[in-house]
Amino acid sequence: MSLIRQREGIEAGRLDAFVDGAFAFTLTLLLIGGDAIPDSTDKLLLMLGGIPAFAVCFFHIAFFWHGHVRWRRRCHEATAAGRWLSLLLVFFAMIFVYPLHMVFAGLFNGLSAGRLPSDFHLVGGAADMRTLFACYGLAYACMAGTLTALFAHAARHAGRAGFDTLAARREMRVWSVPALIGLASTLVALVLPLSAPGWMWSLPGFMYGLLFLIGPVVSRFNRRHGQAA
Repeated sequence: MSLIRQREGIEAGRLDAFVDGAFAFTLTLLLIGGDAIPDSTDKLLLMLGGIPAFAVCFFHIAFFWHGHVRWRRRCHEATAAGRWLSLLLVFFAMIFVYPLHMVFAGLFNGLSAGRLPSDFHLVGGAADMRTLFACYGLAYACMAGTLTALFAHAARHAGRAGFDTLAARREMRVWSVPALIGLASTLVALVLPLSAPGWMWSLPGFMYGLLFLIGPVVSRFNRRHGQAA
């Protein structure tokens, strides 16, 4: 192995370690017990009530982290674009964690008729819903969009590094789906009139059900280009 390749491997490893640590730190911001150990069974049960929201938030953070792991498999080179886009992903993750927790803590609190705890409560009605869904959707779109850009970068470098360009291009299309859905959800939240009935304010959230479109997008890509190795 040449000294240049060895140095690039060390730089890539340091970047990945930083990204992994940053995502791990992000998860600590979702701690169900806060910064205090419960000193009674009532407080323990209250803390455990936050597990459903924590589990869903954990999945979302892991979903984006694993996207970065998959990107590294397609792009082993240490490049300036890859470094800055990876740092941008971490930046958006630090922002995303707050609306993420607010959305799902509030959701489980509402579905359980207040039995599951939530530090977030809607006080401004429709105006609060608009702000929350817009912030969540924009942060979601920014993270997915950054991963789309990372895989586009990998597609440009994969062939030169001896890896499969088609696989990187397929991943780029996969991540473009949640990016577009996040933007569409944000747009719906912003254009809904504040006088809209309560049920309509669930539309920005239900739009994330369109993530099933990832499957058809991958299938169409595979039919057009053949199965990537």
